[in-house]
Amino acid sequence: MSSDVEKTQKTVSNRTMEIVVALMFMALAVVVMADSWRVGARWAADGPQAGYFPFYIGLIMFIASVGTMVQNIITKTPDLTNFVDREPFMQVLKVLVPTIVYAVLITLIGIYVASVIFIAFFMWWLGKYKLPIILPVAIGVPLALFVMFEVWFLVPLPKGPLETAFGY
Repeated sequence: MSSDVEKTQKTVSNRTMEIVVALMFMALAVVVMADSWRVGARWAADGPQAGYFPFYIGLIMFIASVGTMVQNIITKTPDLTNFVDREPFMQVLKVLVPTIVYAVLITLIGIYVASVIFIAFFMWWLGKYKLPIILPVAIGVPLALFVMFEVWFLVPLPKGPLETAFGY
């Protein structure tokens, strides 16, 4: 019985999430508009400057986000239903948190070594595979991607100390 209660526990309301996402989009829109203005968002003698269209896209994003936020603040019937139940939210976090760690690891140790760790971790933790299956896949996939991008296509991807030690 307690597990059923845990699954449907309140997390956050739809209204709150609408306001939070609107604020995040407003912040992103301000960044887009500021950078577009920096590179030039006016109409020059030879046509639009580089930031002209991105500036107006940012402005539209900002206005739409303000509309969403105001609508959710002043409504007489706010949507207070649960945004997400705890169990599905935990399943999302099981993927989101390791993915964030992976992105940070890419900046520290390069994409290939980080990928070995990421793939091996997911196969072990969520897939429940054993080491004889994990190792060839976790090493083989990044190795194949290395050959494809670095050797064949000559597209450099973020590298860490290991790749530097091998001369790449």
